[in-house]
Formats: sequence, C-alpha cells, structure tokens
Amino acid sequence: MKKIGNIVILVLVLFFGYEGYAYLKFRSDNAVSDAAFIKSDSIALLSFKVKGKIKNMTKNEGDSIKKGEILARIDDKDFLVTLNKIKNSITSLKMSKSALEEKYARVTKELDLSEKIAKNNIVSYKSKIESLKLSIKANETKLSKLELDAKRYKRMLQEKLVAKNNYENILTAKNSLSDMILSQKQELDSVISNLNNVEDAATLSAIKKTSTKELNKTILALESKIKALNDDKEAIENKISYCNLIAPYDGIIAKKIANVDQVVSSGYPIYYVINPKKLHVEVLLSEKKLHGVKIGNLVSIKPDALDGKEYTGKVEKILPTSASTFSLVPRDIASGEFTKLDQRFTVRISLEKIDGLKVGMSANVAIKRSK
Repeated sequence: MKKIGNIVILVLVLFFGYEGYAYLKFRSDNAVSDAAFIKSDSIALLSFKVKGKIKNMTKNEGDSIKKGEILARIDDKDFLVTLNKIKNSITSLKMSKSALEEKYARVTKELDLSEKIAKNNIVSYKSKIESLKLSIKANETKLSKLELDAKRYKRMLQEKLVAKNNYENILTAKNSLSDMILSQKQELDSVISNLNNVEDAATLSAIKKTSTKELNKTILALESKIKALNDDKEAIENKISYCNLIAPYDGIIAKKIANVDQVVSSGYPIYYVINPKKLHVEVLLSEKKLHGVKIGNLVSIKPDALDGKEYTGKVEKILPTSASTFSLVPRDIASGEFTKLDQRFTVRISLEKIDGLKVGMSANVAIKRSK
C-alpha cells in the first residue's frame, strides 16, 4: 500500500508539474487578459436636426432597419406654412420684376429712338441755319448794290439820261430781294426756334434716361430680394427634410429613447442603432504584458457568455497612449505622494467570425506573442 501511495503521489506530482509547466508556458507564449469586450464602430445616436413634436415612430428596440428607411417623423405643419408664404412672396416679386423689366425695355427703346431723332434734327437744323445765314448775307450784299443802282438810276432819270422803265425795273428787283431777305430771316428765326425745341427734347430724353437707371436699380433690388427668399426657401425645405429621421445604414435598433407626441429639441437622442456585422474586440492589456504583442499577431477569444466557445482574430491596432492618459482627473505627482500603478493600453482585435457575438460581451483573450 505504501508503494502504491508513493506511485499515486508521484503521478500527481508529475501531473500538476506538467499542468504548471503548461500554464507557465502558455502565459509565456501568450499575452492573456480577461479585460476584453466586444465592441462596434457602428453605434450611432440618431437625433433630429430640428425641434418639434414627434408625429410617429416606425421602429422599436430590436427591430431591423434598412439604410435610407424613415425611422421617425416630426410634425412639419409649421414649416410647410412658412414655405407657402415664402413661395407666394417669390411669385409676387417675380411678377413685379417682370412688369418693371417690360417697362424698362419699352421706355429705354422709346428714349433711344427719341434721342436718335433729336440728334438727327439738331444736325439738320444747324446745317439749315448755316445755309440760311450764308444766303441772307449774299442777298444783303446784292441788296446793297441794288440800292446804290436805284439811287443812281433815279438821279439819271431826273436828268433824263435813262428811261423810266429801267428805273422801275431796278426798284422792282430791289423790293423783291428785300422781301426775300425778310422771308429768309423769318425762316431762320423759325429754324432756330425748332433747333431750341429739339435741343430741349434731347435734354429731356437725357433726364428721362437718368430715371431709367433708378428703374434698373429697383429691378436689381427685387432680384436681391428674390434671391434672399430663395435662400430662405431652400433653408425651410432642408428643415422639412430634417423632419424625417433616416437610418444611416442597415442595422438594428439597440435602444429607443423618445416616444410619439414628445416635443424634442434638435440633437435630442431618439434611437441608438448598431450594425451587428461590424464587430471587433478591445482589450485593456497591462503594460507588463505588451512585450511581443505586435500588429498581425493571432488571437484566441473566448466570450464569457458563450460557454467556452472560441473565436479567432488578429491584432489590428495598438493605441499609442494608456487608458489613463485622457482621464478627467489626471494623476498629480508634484506632491511626491506617488504610487506607481500598472498602466493599461487598448489593443484592437479584428474577428474572423462574429456569429453569436453581441456588443458589450466580455471575453478572455490570449494574444500569441512574436518571438
């Protein structure tokens, strides 16, 4: 019996010795941690961009969603009323602008034509005035000669050196030329008067053209108002579209926050949604275990909730700072009361398969160290 007891003890010693060696060997070859969790980059908090009263909600917790699907709606009646007012104002302003543009085109055309006619008349009248002046001057020269001839013929008639009809012919020619000059001077006065009237008309056209500039300014002002209203219209249309809460991707409703008939502000949480197909593992690994852990190393993952079921993955990323680096209350070592603590670094692990995994599950991981 003593011999058998010794054998049993020896077997137990060998067994536990092997188990201890295997355990230490495993811990030496692998970085092991139970501070691992299943996480997802595709967890989204959905909210409305506008405030209002929720009219309806189409999904509950656990429901599947499709990208682009409407998940909830806000009552958009007030926005629609505002949009109709803006549209009516735009229509009214466009009609006013169109009428002013027609008036501007008509008046501009009339004034251009009037100005052209006035300029032509001015040239014509000035030319006629110069012609009349030259003609009057020439006739006055002739008249002076005839007056001298009339005096000479009258003296010669008294001396009976010429016939009476010769003298009368000279008088007739003198009187006829005098009447012609008088008529030309009257015509000259009339042409000068017409020239003044045409010049006044040209001045008036220039003044009226100035008024068309004011009309054009009014048209430009209406264009600015229409543009501003179109911008307001676009903004309201965007707000109306924001009244629909759209699914950003295919996934599942993880949590429902708000309810129908609830008045919410912009940014208030409505749903949490998750994409269950985009999962990974994050492990907080002690700095003492980081040696040999590199990107691409194989990883064994055993979720606590799945009765030892094993998943495989690879180290995807090792974050460059410890988990405490961005703590809200940073450690103060200035006082000298410093206790050195083991720092932990986040290691991200990609999964080969995700069947059965859920976000938030805890797990044990063993990362194969590089040699």
